[in-house]
Amino acid sequence: MNEKLTRLWATKNKNDEWWSSFVTSPLAIAINYLVVDIRWLNPNLITLFSFITAIISALFIVASGTANFIIAAILIHWSHILDCMDGQMARYRKTSSLSGSFFDKLTDQIQVTIWFGSVGYAAYAQSQSVLPIFLAFTGVAFYSLRGYVKYVTIYTEMSRNSGYLERLSKEASRVKKKETAGLGYGVLANFRWFMGEQKKFFSFDEGVFIFMLSLALVIDKLTPMLWVFATSQLFHGLTRGWQRGYQISRNQTVINKK
Repeated sequence: MNEKLTRLWATKNKNDEWWSSFVTSPLAIAINYLVVDIRWLNPNLITLFSFITAIISALFIVASGTANFIIAAILIHWSHILDCMDGQMARYRKTSSLSGSFFDKLTDQIQVTIWFGSVGYAAYAQSQSVLPIFLAFTGVAFYSLRGYVKYVTIYTEMSRNSGYLERLSKEASRVKKKETAGLGYGVLANFRWFMGEQKKFFSFDEGVFIFMLSLALVIDKLTPMLWVFATSQLFHGLTRGWQRGYQISRNQTVINKK
């Protein structure tokens, strides 16, 4: 087997999101195979290209029209492929950095806001109803809440236990996901892996958004997609908040009993 391809495949995130897992991430590996040895092309530059592409796609969405929506759907996918490429390239070259990871996550959050904001505007322009804008706002707000409660939990837990992050790191290393499919595995093993990945759809994270956005743009069904986005993020945001709050309360109870 090609050693370069094997090394690149090893950079694939084992916990990739739904659409990323079996579509955009493998495509990113294929493109990285061609460009990963170009020295002037670095992961941070690819992150920048991904962000610029996302902004351009939003402009096409705002412009409206069937052709513009299809172009935007293609650009959204291209942006996400680039978003997968930067991390793969950094891991392949062993040049991963905290600053690179920070800007990657920061631009991801901004992109989701820009994409759904532009879709909300485009749906409003079509219907002259403010409902799509409200749905887009609700979805973005509660999607942001999903991440916010995580960091509030970390801050709260560390205020009483400075070793909280170290404990989390040890727990994560113990449950590290093993390779069960991919290069070197049979067709049946890959099929089982593929079917198992489908349950990730219901997490309604960024990987699902890429599919939802592009499909809604191609078939021009923006408001129904915004309903799915808003309700799914409302559910996951509130659920995540309750779970984190319950976790903090339970940990406090255990400490008080000691």
